[in-house]
Amino acid sequence: MAARWNKAVAVATLLTVALAGCTSGGKAKESAAGGDVELTMLTFETPNLPAALWDSAIARVSQKVPGVKIKKLVTPNIDRTTYAKQLASSGQLPDIMLAVNPQGFAEGGQLADFSKDELKDFASPESGAIKGKVYQLPTNAQPQSLLYYNKADFTKAGITAPPKTWTELLTACAKLKAAGITPIAVGGGGQDTFASMYTWVGTVGTDVYLSDPGFSKEITDGSKTFDDPLFVKATGKVAQLAELGYLDPKGTSRSYADHEKAFRAGSAAMYPMGSWFATSADNDKPKFAVGVFAWPSDDGKAVVPTLTGGGLSVSAKADNVELAKKFALEWTKDKETSDAFTKADGTFNTVAGYQPPADMGPLFQQTLAIYNQAVKDQTVTPALSIEQGDNGLPADLTVPVQQLAVELLTGKSDAHTVITKLDKEYAALK
Repeated sequence: MAARWNKAVAVATLLTVALAGCTSGGKAKESAAGGDVELTMLTFETPNLPAALWDSAIARVSQKVPGVKIKKLVTPNIDRTTYAKQLASSGQLPDIMLAVNPQGFAEGGQLADFSKDELKDFASPESGAIKGKVYQLPTNAQPQSLLYYNKADFTKAGITAPPKTWTELLTACAKLKAAGITPIAVGGGGQDTFASMYTWVGTVGTDVYLSDPGFSKEITDGSKTFDDPLFVKATGKVAQLAELGYLDPKGTSRSYADHEKAFRAGSAAMYPMGSWFATSADNDKPKFAVGVFAWPSDDGKAVVPTLTGGGLSVSAKADNVELAKKFALEWTKDKETSDAFTKADGTFNTVAGYQPPADMGPLFQQTLAIYNQAVKDQTVTPALSIEQGDNGLPADLTVPVQQLAVELLTGKSDAHTVITKLDKEYAALK
């Protein structure tokens, strides 16, 4: 873990030098040309969210906010929160940030909160609240752990329907393995350790959060540890998949982009991933038909671990906080921007009354239907390591959880060892 952290710090140091023209809060030393206030905005680029998409949206929304000029910053990897903390430690917290976990920043007085009036147009205005205040616009709901699958592989293995229970999933995996097909794709190589999480997120959603939605609060108040029987059971399921040889042995060496490419090339029959893959597959169809189903539970309930939030936050030290908040709100409410991100990244926008574009593809529609049914059935749960607000584990625990997930997937550590390490990591943070 230390090597991963040192590498991240080294990257951040180089970028800090590049940002030396900025002062506290990511502010430019001088206003932009023409008297506009220059505000920095931290973004992130993925195969689904290329630079051109960000540039177009920034230009469009900037026109709606007179007096602002946005300087785009790009996170060097997917771990936006750690990078934002590194910038903050040198007095360069960006003025506007997307999908950065507000925990720690908010309690330290580094973020501006949004008023009830500013949140009136959101379907879940109190989502992600920290001690009663909202520091991140509750913009999106994104399922974090669904199972996308190769329909041809299922047919070849004699699987006639997607599994609904854990026992059915194990049976399907056995059939796939017997047919010479790797059952489940996994990722997490290089700096993209986040891609290791989705199997664990699925089992923790079904076995922990469905029956105990306040589990992370109980961890933080000390009434429970990760050695809790429910968490042990969920972790043991991931270890079981590795032990039975149902996981792609090469997967954890692949970056996120290569992980997706490998699945598209037929590396495995099932791909645990968030809803953004639906739009990726609709926009650039693999050579095989893709289906999707919710993570199987013991009793067959369709559980959907979901991040609800993930919107823009604003630095309390921004050069012009009100202007930064206005930009953040306009970004969120601009339908063309929302449509562009929905089409590119499979987000379910939670601005009241928003409807996704009518031409969204079939896999997105299937994914949305699974989520809507889970909302109706009350089987939407938090997602391990990215829980929101007062119900969230410390943001600094995210990277260790991801790294321990890799140990589970590779069989390097069993469930007991991983949980012991996780408890130690958490104790160190406290």
